[in-house]
Formats: sequence, structure tokens, C-alpha cells
Amino acid sequence: MSYVFDEREVLDEAADRWWIFLVTGIAWLIFSLLVFQWDYTTVSAISYLFGVVAIIAGVNEFLQISVSTTGWKWVHGVLGILFVLAGIYALWHPYSTFHALAALMGFFLLVKGIVDITVAFVTKGEFELWWLHLIVGLIEITLAFWVAGDWQSKAIQLVNYVGIVALMRGITEIFMAFKLRGLRRTIAAG
Repeated sequence: MSYVFDEREVLDEAADRWWIFLVTGIAWLIFSLLVFQWDYTTVSAISYLFGVVAIIAGVNEFLQISVSTTGWKWVHGVLGILFVLAGIYALWHPYSTFHALAALMGFFLLVKGIVDITVAFVTKGEFELWWLHLIVGLIEITLAFWVAGDWQSKAIQLVNYVGIVALMRGITEIFMAFKLRGLRRTIAAG
């Protein structure tokens, strides 16, 4: 019986923090808009951009640990560590081969897509908008395989993928905010 009570406390605490995800989702959307407006033509500028985005994504994953259930905490922790490490590497070695950045971006999109699809199916019975999460995950996986293409003559496309990742991240953060807000209403009613 105490296990159910503890789980309810965790859910209640997570539901009260729905606004954090709304704010971070809006911030990701603004960042995405800025990325699409700038023209990055050097590998170092793209590396710095990717590094900053990866570190911010890692920090965002660590924030999601506080509202996740026990089974998902480790997934967000591992993703946070991977994103921060990838960001530090991109900032530390901005002139590394461009293929390494493309591979990191492809890996990021693949992992994020798999997690989003999994979340969509896990929450299918609880949230009406589960299918939007599924669509975002499928788009991310499709982009992951597209990123695996030839990058020698298409450097600017990596910037576009950073913008797309930021856009997808903003959309999923906003989904999470409204999922938690709906959970808050459910807890208050029950």
C-alpha cells in the first residue's frame, strides 16, 4: 500500500512541474527558428553550434529525470550523459572530421526517435495525443538514416538537422508539458 502512495506522490510532484517543459519547449522552438535564419558556412561554426545544442539537450534530459518514473530515469540519465559528452567533444575538437559530427547527429536522431516512439506506445492508453509523439519519433528516425548520407558537399544540411532536432525537441517538450498538466487534473479529480 505504501508503494502506491509513494508512486502517487511522485506523479503529483511531476504533474506540478508541467510548466517547466512548456518553457523549455518554447525555448527550443525559438532556438530552432534562430538556427534556420543563420547561415553557417564553416565546419567550426557548425561544430560549435552542434556542441551547444547537444549540451543543452543533455541538461534537458537531466531535468526530465525529476519528472520521470523509476523505469525511465536511467534512460534520461544515459541520454543526458551522451549528449553532454558529444557536446563537449564538438566544442573541444571543432575541426574534427565532419563525418564524426554527422555520425553523432544521426545517432542522436535515432536514439531520440526510438525513445519518442516508445513513449508514444507506453502512454497510448493514458493520453489522447500519443500519436503525435509517434509521428515525431518516426520523423526523427527517418532523419537519422538521411543524415547517414554523403556529407562532403552538404555541410549546410547539418545545420538544418540541428534546427530540425531543436524543432522536434520543442514539440516533444510541449507535448510533455500538456501530458503532465492533464495528469495534474486527473490526480486532482481522483
